[in-house]
Amino acid sequence: QVQLVESGGGLVQPGGSLRLSCAASTTIFRITAWAWYRQAPGKQRELIATIAQNFRTTYPDSVKGRFTISRDNAKNTVYLQMNGLNPEDTAVYYCNRYPVTTNYWGQGTPVTVSS
Repeated sequence: QVQLVESGGGLVQPGGSLRLSCAASTTIFRITAWAWYRQAPGKQRELIATIAQNFRTTYPDSVKGRFTISRDNAKNTVYLQMNGLNPEDTAVYYCNRYPVTTNYWGQGTPVTVSS
């Protein structure tokens, strides 16, 4: 089973930036589509970025133009560059396959946007 370790979260002021990383221990990283998800307090988990095997990316309107997902197949790592953060981006951020096929999730990395 794949193991996912997210990192890079923290406290940032509005307008700031963070870069999240997700290390995936799996032999099929290269042929898998990946995504970042987030769950804000009291809300359901939502999809915020996807990256396909051919590096094609998609984003919902809420983060388009501010967030960038990328992948390094040599390092089995997915990244999320987040710019222009605002308090509505406060959440725990997770990575996983896209679409998600199991109930497994990593521990996530918390992001708090506050002055």
